[in-house]
Amino acid sequence: MRDAITGLIGRYDQLGRYLDRDAIDRIQGYLSEAELRLAAVELINREAAVIVREASQRLWLGDPELILPGGNAYTTRRLSACLRDMDYFLRYASYALIAADPSILNERVLNGLDDTYKSLGVPTGPTVRSIALLGDVVCEMVAEQAGVEAASLSAVVRAPFEHLCRGLAAA
Repeated sequence: MRDAITGLIGRYDQLGRYLDRDAIDRIQGYLSEAELRLAAVELINREAAVIVREASQRLWLGDPELILPGGNAYTTRRLSACLRDMDYFLRYASYALIAADPSILNERVLNGLDDTYKSLGVPTGPTVRSIALLGDVVCEMVAEQAGVEAASLSAVVRAPFEHLCRGLAAA
């Protein structure tokens, strides 16, 4: 797995070039967001169970048929698998968040996931909504903790969740 800085340096190294103004600006941007990224990842590490529980409750409120007989989260086994997957998405989103590189989610999560879900009969619509809800909950909690507006966190904190949502929705 690589982060935004290693990826950037790697590209310049392959070209045999010194870091130019654009590269320096991108590194400066990464470093200026570092405190926010660290706060978000620390919160995720500390509150993962709470985040998953809150996001899942919001999902069930919005789509109660998922937990009713015949729904994809009906039965303890299916519900557990759903919560496990939400935790999985949250963990990988935290890696991409700290790395400032959501493309790492392609190899680690998205490639092949759609085929797996289709073969198991898991609908991607509710999965995409659950990931978006995870992003909402994390942004709200970080905003509350850091004393900033949740909307201002979107570009940084929400980016890996949005990348996962786009990747699953497009598949």
